[in-house]
Amino acid sequence: QVQLVESGGGLVQVGGSLRLSCAASGRASSNRFMGWFRQAPGKEREFVAYIRGNDGYTRYADSVKGRFTISGDSAKNTVYLQMNILTAEDTDVYYCAAGVGRISPQWDVWGQGTQVTVSS
Repeated sequence: QVQLVESGGGLVQVGGSLRLSCAASGRASSNRFMGWFRQAPGKEREFVAYIRGNDGYTRYADSVKGRFTISGDSAKNTVYLQMNILTAEDTDVYYCAAGVGRISPQWDVWGQGTQVTVSS
């Protein structure tokens, strides 16, 4: 079973940057998808980005394209989310997820979340 631990959240001003990390432990597989989601209080969890482990293919939500970059370090079993040009609308709890699947991921493992607050 894979366990995920996020870090790197915090308080940043509008226009600033943050980098989130997600460390995976346990039986991680290079065939897995790794992704980031976010959720505000009272709202549904929203997809942000994912990376496919076997070939590095990435996909982003339209709202973060050009500002966020997902990447992975297989040697460290860690996935990163570089977030630039942050806006107040990016304020959320960010969750790391691991998933399986051939074409599209089925998310089956979640981290505990890390808070990102963007202040104006």
